[in-house]
Amino acid sequence: MGLFDNAVPGGNITKPLMIALGALLVGKMLSGRSEDPAAPQAPAPTPAGTDASADGGLLGGLGGLLDKLKDAGHGNVADSWVGTGQNQPINANDLGSALGPAVIREIAQRTGLNEQELLQQLSTALPGIVDKLTPNGQVPQNHQVASAFNS
Repeated sequence: MGLFDNAVPGGNITKPLMIALGALLVGKMLSGRSEDPAAPQAPAPTPAGTDASADGGLLGGLGGLLDKLKDAGHGNVADSWVGTGQNQPINANDLGSALGPAVIREIAQRTGLNEQELLQQLSTALPGIVDKLTPNGQVPQNHQVASAFNS
């Protein structure tokens, strides 16, 4: 996977986890590109009340994800992932509360994981993934995030 090789503890990013990360950060990545013919092929819907752009995933890209975390009171944690220091962990339940039940349900359906397993994997992976996507402490544009996933 190149950029993400050392992003996840144990170094293993499973296909369901990549689908989940793509759903959060890169909406177009999901439309029509699945190797599993039983997987949904429709583009990720935009939950009501979000400003998600066409290529920014369910939350409007990395910036939208970070905003959700900040709005839920986890700004220090999110900032640690973007910054150049040590990444702080996030509890799976806290992540679920920040993302909201509709987003979690949508991603769980796309990945085939149950919601708790999905949150556990995302809470483990997101600190390292966000850190890798923000090497200079700057949040990249949605198209730059999409490029990282497609490489």
